[in-house]
Amino acid sequence: MTERAKSSYGATSAEEPIVFVVEDDASMRRALTNLFQSVGLEVEVFGSASEMLENKLPDVASCLVLDIRLPGLSGLDFQTELAKAGIHIPIIFMTGHGDIPMSVRAMKGGAVDFLTKPFRDQDMLDAVVSAIERDRKRRESDKIITNLQALLETLTPREREILALVSSGLMNKQIAAELGLAEITVKIHRGHIMKKMGSKSLADLVRKAETLGIHRIKP
Repeated sequence: MTERAKSSYGATSAEEPIVFVVEDDASMRRALTNLFQSVGLEVEVFGSASEMLENKLPDVASCLVLDIRLPGLSGLDFQTELAKAGIHIPIIFMTGHGDIPMSVRAMKGGAVDFLTKPFRDQDMLDAVVSAIERDRKRRESDKIITNLQALLETLTPREREILALVSSGLMNKQIAAELGLAEITVKIHRGHIMKKMGSKSLADLVRKAETLGIHRIKP
């Protein structure tokens, strides 16, 4: 029952965003496919949550349009399973039988929107565009952190220790006193740290340390 629909602009690249749809009603799947294709989005649709779980998700910006009531695993339970698996795809819920407890649970679980059928096409498109942009920004942030972590791995234990002290605002002289080192030694280590972390300035180095959550561990 898995269906893949290319965008209306023809063949898609690996970087183009994808809208995943999990909906057990075939007519609704077709309607949503046509809607998303009409604005040039690539679409993949599934008849149940288990079908989507059987497929490996491509590593591109995406979002999930998910029906609350599904055969087998419900939409809300599927949301929980995705969170447990560390899959952070933004979810837009849709339902013909929505109620306040359902919507509250969905939003607390991280859903970006909750639409009640019948919904306006523009409301769905607005929600999808917002969700994809959110996912794109998250992926960019994750990539930055991954790259910084790789740079951090090149530092020696002593350099990491000094980086934490530098990021806390200590001067070379203060770091030297704290670690029992000569000030010139700290200066040399600091130069190595700047080079390995690809930083041209102290401010840039401190920002990178903050992004990585590096801080001085006080006794």
